[in-house]
Order: sequence, then structure tokens, then C-alpha cells
Amino acid sequence: MTTFPGSARVEMIMGMPVSVDIRTALPARELTPLLDDAFAWLRWVDDTFSPVKEDSQIGRLNRGQTIKQIPELIEVLHRCEELSEATDGWFEPRINGVIDPSGYIKGWALERLSRALSNAGAGDHRITAGNDIRVRGSAAPGKRWRIGVRDPRRDIVRKVVFAHDLGIATSGGVPIVNPRTGEVQEGLGSVTVIGPDLGLADAYATAIYAMGPLLARRYAADLAASTPYQTLIVGRDGQEISTPGFAVYSGAEARMAG
Repeated sequence: MTTFPGSARVEMIMGMPVSVDIRTALPARELTPLLDDAFAWLRWVDDTFSPVKEDSQIGRLNRGQTIKQIPELIEVLHRCEELSEATDGWFEPRINGVIDPSGYIKGWALERLSRALSNAGAGDHRITAGNDIRVRGSAAPGKRWRIGVRDPRRDIVRKVVFAHDLGIATSGGVPIVNPRTGEVQEGLGSVTVIGPDLGLADAYATAIYAMGPLLARRYAADLAASTPYQTLIVGRDGQEISTPGFAVYSGAEARMAG
């Protein structure tokens, strides 16, 4: 199979391996600084938004200390409030007075990075951080990216998704709190949301997981009917339920399309 030239790099950021795989044919003198800038951005996001780093802006905000008026910080906090309202409080960045945007920030950071890479001429790439994945362009000439949607609890591939431009976010690998009770939600195995913006997909996956089985199915159906975001829900027993549009990316038609 014909492959693209390009370059890939993996670094530990946010406590996990993060990979940036660029397939666009660019000279090394352009690829190397692109990757340098990519990981510099992700480190800055971690240093700014981590709720566990004392000197992060979120850490300072939670302790009532002065913070810098950073446009990205204002944007993220505003978007988290909008998402809380859009999900009827099931996506909740503030629990017991503590702000934690973790359910949105990783997807948001990868989405911003994907756009920056495209604007810099590296339109064929895959970025992976834990269970969040952003693909754009082609994996090889004329070929869609092939992404395995992994079950974070059982470490098996639940679905294979084929796409040229898609965000894929899966929740369930780490504990998620039910904001109504303050207790860890144990009703589902995992929730995967796919759509055009990885930040939104990340937040929706977090919210739907927090809802528990019955509300999750209803909300996922409503979300699919009114937006381009599709959902795969895996129960504790391993049973899979997905909204109809998920099959567009994982069915035979997607494979035949390349």
C-alpha cells in the first residue's frame, strides 16, 4: 500500500502518552518545528488547566488566588458553563465548589491543535491522548483513517471507525461522578461520542456516562436527532447500543469508501 511520508512523536503529557502522527508530505525542516510546537501547546494546556497542579490557573482559582486574564481560560470556563446548561447539569465542571474542566479540556486541546496543524499545512494527521482521538485528512493517499474504538474497562476494540475528519471521545476509563449525588457513577461500562468537534464530543461523553443507563440512552437519541454527534453506549454487561448515525462511520459502506 502506498503510504504518506511524514513524522510521528509520542510524549508523556497529562499523565498519559500523547501521540501526534502527521502524514502530510512536508520537509523535515517544517515537520520538526510543527511537532515541537504541538507538544509545547499541550504542555501549556496541562500547566494552565490541571486541577492538581498548585500553580496552574485552575489550581489558583480554586484556592481563591489571583489568576492571569488568559483568553483561553475565559473561553474554556465559559464553554463549560454552556455545556452544563446544554446537558441539564450532567456535565458539571464545578463540584463542591471545586472547578475541574477535565471532562472537556483534553478534547478541546486536541481540537485546537488539529486546527492549528491544518492551518500550518499539515492537513493529514491523527492526534491521540488516552481515549480521545482527532483525525483529519487521510492516513494514506485516498484512504480514510481507521480507528479502533477501545473499551477502556476490558481493553478490547468495540467498533472500528473510518473517517477523514472526526473527533472520537470515550468515557469510562476513569471514575466519573454523578453530579446529582456526588457519587461515582457505576451504571455503565463506557460511552463513546463521535462528531466534528472533539471538545464537545468529550464533554457529551462525560455527561452521558454520568447520567446512567436509562437517561443516557434517551439523551444520546435526542443528541443524534438534533446534532451531528453520534453515541455508542456499552453497558456493564457488555451490551452495545448505538445511535443510527454511528453505523455511517463503522459499517460496510465506510470500509468500501476507503
